Amino acid sequence: MGYEIMYDVIIIGKGPAGISAALYTVRSNLKTLIIGKNDSALRKAERIENYYGFAEAIRGEDLLKNGEKQALRLGAEILNDEVIAAEKNDFFEVATPNSHFTSRALILATGQPVKKVKIENLERFEGNGVSYCTTCDGFFYNNLKVGVLGFNDYAIHEAIELQAFTKKITVFTNGKDLVVSDKYAGDLKDFEINNKEIEKLDGKEYLEKIYFKDGSSEDLDGLFVAYDSPSSIDFARKMGIMVDGNSIVVDKDQQTNIDGLFAAGDCTGGFKQISTAVGQGAIAGKRAIEYVRKQKLK
Repeated sequence: MGYEIMYDVIIIGKGPAGISAALYTVRSNLKTLIIGKNDSALRKAERIENYYGFAEAIRGEDLLKNGEKQALRLGAEILNDEVIAAEKNDFFEVATPNSHFTSRALILATGQPVKKVKIENLERFEGNGVSYCTTCDGFFYNNLKVGVLGFNDYAIHEAIELQAFTKKITVFTNGKDLVVSDKYAGDLKDFEINNKEIEKLDGKEYLEKIYFKDGSSEDLDGLFVAYDSPSSIDFARKMGIMVDGNSIVVDKDQQTNIDGLFAAGDCTGGFKQISTAVGQGAIAGKRAIEYVRKQKLK
């Protein structure tokens, strides 16, 4: 199978962990692509005073910009975009709304999910009608009526995956405007689109109905949450990576249970500090280098 561009390493996330990993991979002459959005929580930090090497406080925004400049100077490529899917076949396949990339190794460094959808009973029905993984649970809704909760390309991508199991699919935007790229605009005709704000979910043992704030309701067998942007945990669920709560399980080398796939930073849990993320990123980068070199020798 041929690929137009084969990267040695793709890093999802351009915060301290992702950039730190890239500094090691590019200096080892590995073709490295970093993909991420400008959504790091660190950008909101006005003063950082506990990071080594800065005699004066520095803004989080400035620290992130400096890291990106450093990675670019050394030869990394940085793409400001959203990754909506990642999987491993012969190599790792990573998709954004408009592009597709392939790599020998993959590093997840997107932080820990902080998004919360305030819908009554959403957590109550998790595992009983509410799912966060179409790949894991789509099979159980064969020919049933399901919904996807979301309002952008990520939601439409998940809805498309559900078409293998059912054609009765509604995208619920929860009052938000639906914003999709040209890549998915033509797919919207295949789904019902509901823009109403959601009040609550209801049912007995399993999800049975969705209620809206205007007083209306719909019967529903399953709801797949694809809200905002996918996090490392969302990728982990779909790829079969071991997790513990909202944290990806890694060994001392930042390796997950999938060969060639590493994780670093807040997505692995633990002490949420810049220094921790940078250290884990360095280890992940070093181990990715060793993995890629072995792959090239095969």
